[in-house]
Amino acid sequence: MKFNLSTSAFLLALLATATLSSCDDNDSETLPDTAASEQEYRYVRILVSDEQATKLTQITPSDASVASFDTKFPLANLYTTASGRFATVLYQNQNLVEVFDTGLESHVDHVDVKGTPKWAAITATSPKPTHFKSKNTESLIFNDGDGTLSAGNDADFHTPGAKFKTINAGLLPHHGAMAQFDNGNYAVTVAPTSGASPTSVRVVSSTGSLVHASTLTTGSIHGNATDGQNAVFGCFTTAANTSGSVLVVKQSGEQRLIANPADFGAFRLASIYYAEGANKFIGYVATKGAYLIDLGTDRITPIYTGADAIQCKVDQAGKNLLILTLDGKLRVYDLATGTLKKEGQAVAATPAADTYKPVLEATERYAYIAMPTLGEVHQVKLTDFSSVTKHKVSARPVRLTVAGFESSAAH
Repeated sequence: MKFNLSTSAFLLALLATATLSSCDDNDSETLPDTAASEQEYRYVRILVSDEQATKLTQITPSDASVASFDTKFPLANLYTTASGRFATVLYQNQNLVEVFDTGLESHVDHVDVKGTPKWAAITATSPKPTHFKSKNTESLIFNDGDGTLSAGNDADFHTPGAKFKTINAGLLPHHGAMAQFDNGNYAVTVAPTSGASPTSVRVVSSTGSLVHASTLTTGSIHGNATDGQNAVFGCFTTAANTSGSVLVVKQSGEQRLIANPADFGAFRLASIYYAEGANKFIGYVATKGAYLIDLGTDRITPIYTGADAIQCKVDQAGKNLLILTLDGKLRVYDLATGTLKKEGQAVAATPAADTYKPVLEATERYAYIAMPTLGEVHQVKLTDFSSVTKHKVSARPVRLTVAGFESSAAH
């Protein structure tokens, strides 16, 4: 067969058409993030629970759509799993845990939609499920009512009749906490008597057997986080509860205390966060503010000092720290440098006496603030605090979590 210019052009046209048809058949779609940098990522989801109504609300910020799902009970605590796809729903007073599936699955360079948002099949029924942590595909819950742990894996969440595995580490019932190490072991708090505050931490295996005994005794412990190698717990230094420290437990079992600043007083850092994107630990207590915990220098230094902070949260990527104060001001800190990036009025002032105050979470582009008295979630643009989208959710939204992914790339 002879080829001439017109024949070659015709064949190239056919090839181009076939290529486009192939892409269409594969339903490939990528929405460039740079073109939509002023709106939220397509696959971010906001989940909200209500103080009184048996409702879970899902917001899709990119198109402002809102969907509602029935829950077993009101006032559910919400925590997103490490995979980003699921949210665990803890009904502490009813001794029940459920899992909600956003239907989104990350493949690093794009996100797949694996079905509609719905409840997963797995449950847990241990007494008083309270403290939650997640690493890789494992979700772990500390049950205050009997001192056990409940462990579940993403792969089992849709198995009919599935239950979280119960791990008995020989702990007495107490308001406890735990952290997951990279080697598969857990750091867990230990109470001296049933119902008492925990005063030490030991390392156990995933089956609950002792790996490393505690080597330090402290006052009461509350709040912890881990980077996989180190677990950091907020605590009082001694049982006298007159000064505070953080207890650092390495996965090797080694333990040490880092003292709070000298002028800190009789307070402990009650919430500890690990910001993965910045590789930093942060401690927070409402009465004193937010502090950077430096494991390299064994120093605790202030980020924000003040007794008016009602929310302190790390954004989804773990790069920024956001602080909301009673006067309605929002502050955003760059955790890489510790510097204040932006501050300003974000919401109305909150009465200090309110039982349920606004709840804060954030992505790199927006802060999301649940407003219990308004029945709304306010979506505040982080480059312009005056730009606010108000999502009507339920009568009394009091719990909030960010799920999904900071991506707009589809398959």
